[in-house]
Amino acid sequence: MSTKSNLFFRNLYYSMSPNNRLLVRKLVYFPIDFLNLLGPKSKDVIPKKGDIFIGSGDFVKQGKHQLDLLNQYAELKPNGKILDVGSGIGRTAFALKSYLSETAVYDGFDVVEKGVVWCQKNISNQYPNFIFKCTPLNNDLYHITDDKAEKFVFPYQSDFYDTVFLFSVFTHMQPLEVQNYLNEICRVLKPGGKCLTTFFYYTSANEDFISAQNGEFIFPYQKENYRLMNEKVTSANIAFEENKLKEMIAAAGLHLSETIDGYWKGAQSGNQLRDFQDVFILTKK
Repeated sequence: MSTKSNLFFRNLYYSMSPNNRLLVRKLVYFPIDFLNLLGPKSKDVIPKKGDIFIGSGDFVKQGKHQLDLLNQYAELKPNGKILDVGSGIGRTAFALKSYLSETAVYDGFDVVEKGVVWCQKNISNQYPNFIFKCTPLNNDLYHITDDKAEKFVFPYQSDFYDTVFLFSVFTHMQPLEVQNYLNEICRVLKPGGKCLTTFFYYTSANEDFISAQNGEFIFPYQKENYRLMNEKVTSANIAFEENKLKEMIAAAGLHLSETIDGYWKGAQSGNQLRDFQDVFILTKK
């Protein structure tokens, strides 16, 4: 499919309401999900493709990749205390259930109820130390409500978690929301604890490249210190200017210890484990 076609269908998708986006996904993937029902049954239950709302790629492989990132960069401990911010429909949790010990603590929360319900039914029922909560906050990509993420207090105690992680969460949040979440991450992390999170970030050197109209994954709409992929859906995808990100991270009391550029803007793999998005490693001072 051409770049122009991809852009057309992406913009069409973003023009729909959150509920209609989920419905369209179910319809598109219905043939695959139906054939999978007729095929051999797997020991581990995974979500239907039509129910997955957290991005493309193989559900199991992507979860294992995220586990690798956490091991490589966040010093994940099998018996640690873990907070999954934006747990989705359990992609990372699915990989973690065979990695974390019975004494580990896993907490996860998400704004999409169907994802939380799936995780409770298919993960928590077998692994009771995996606890999922629904936090129905406003996000014009997934959920429309009056409850704002910029004022949300994480329902967890301070100085508790060894590791906090967020995959493809800050890429769908506005600056005030990101700042509040960074503040809350610092609050719930133990001193010396680590947070692995992903962003889309840019500098003056590559801003023209990531906003070019002839590109496929682009952010053409310029705002103050950030750029949008779609001006009408402000949570569709968002890229932050590097200095603004560093300013927000420092204001939260966190230290940016490492940045691993993602494939989305042309980073080459080399010997370094990478993700499609840019990976940031934050440490509580």
